[in-house]
Amino acid sequence: MQLKFKRDVLAGALQTVAGVVPSRTPKDILKNTKLVIESGSAMLMATDLEIGMRYQIPEVETGSTGEVLLPTARLMQILREVTVDEIVLNVNEDLLEVQAGQSEFRLPVEDPREFPDVAPFSAEACYAISGQALRQAIRRVIFAADDESTRYALGGIFVEMAPTQMVLAATDSRRLAVMEAVSGTQGEVSETRSIVVPRKAMTLIERSIEGDDAEILLAPGDNEITVRSGNCMIYSRLVEGRFPNFRDVLPSDVPISVDLVAGPFHNLVRQSQIVTSDESRGVDFVFTPGTVTLKSQAADVGQSKVEMPIDYDGDELAIMFDPRFVAEFLRVLEPETTIQLGLIGGEDPAVFRCEEEYKYVIMPLARDA
Repeated sequence: MQLKFKRDVLAGALQTVAGVVPSRTPKDILKNTKLVIESGSAMLMATDLEIGMRYQIPEVETGSTGEVLLPTARLMQILREVTVDEIVLNVNEDLLEVQAGQSEFRLPVEDPREFPDVAPFSAEACYAISGQALRQAIRRVIFAADDESTRYALGGIFVEMAPTQMVLAATDSRRLAVMEAVSGTQGEVSETRSIVVPRKAMTLIERSIEGDDAEILLAPGDNEITVRSGNCMIYSRLVEGRFPNFRDVLPSDVPISVDLVAGPFHNLVRQSQIVTSDESRGVDFVFTPGTVTLKSQAADVGQSKVEMPIDYDGDELAIMFDPRFVAEFLRVLEPETTIQLGLIGGEDPAVFRCEEEYKYVIMPLARDA
């Protein structure tokens, strides 16, 4: 079996599916990517048994049919180092020959029949959302998930799918990010479904979106979800466990509202992080008429005081935040974005709002007695 690919096309496809390939696994065969050739088209498949991906390579020259397991890491390294435009793969029973101009590599391969199958996207009724809306929603919530919890609900992204709206939420119990987006359906769908998707799967879905105008299809099942995004199909098992009722966490009555511009405020927060330490992360955010002042102090590090003018004319209010949590929220916004910071008091949750569809709640840090 002989195949010809444009180097950048094959490298891009392999890079996409490599996100699924586990770096450590008791089943070494999963470190490979399966390449299937039929009817003149090429399909890459990868899985770690929890998440699977199929990727249709748009350009391939071949008169053959068949399948082969590609040693993912080794082949990616070859594609990064060679500089020719065209790659030729020659496949024998247990050998893969890679020709790149005057360079030639011979790699042993395993039996493709031993590789777990990744089923195609076959749902006729599913939810639909634009690539731009889904990409933005994922980026705006995923950082708030608990990265230390990989098996329970807080380590995943909550997704509520309805015929006209999709809501994504993530929390690590210290902060909560919620994003709403307009969605639609394909086929007969009338119910609202709520699921928790693993963080890794959500990252792969976001990376698979190739354009703002792309239509992304999502088909949730009882224990899994399948997503079709352009040439890519992603399968993932769902996270077990109950996600917190995040709507109860959103403050309903916020008496103080401060308008801020994301870019300048982000710069101020980054400055305040300079004089913090692992033992002393807290930064005082002090609001006085016309000014916000950020104060930090850490033993053996020093202290800092940075401030900027704001449109605020209320009483003085001080609240202590972990500046990382504020910075991560501001990082996903365009610098010119206007946000509203809603405050209740110095010991109450604060809520950042970006228009009506994006909300971010942060719990304040307790002050040392």
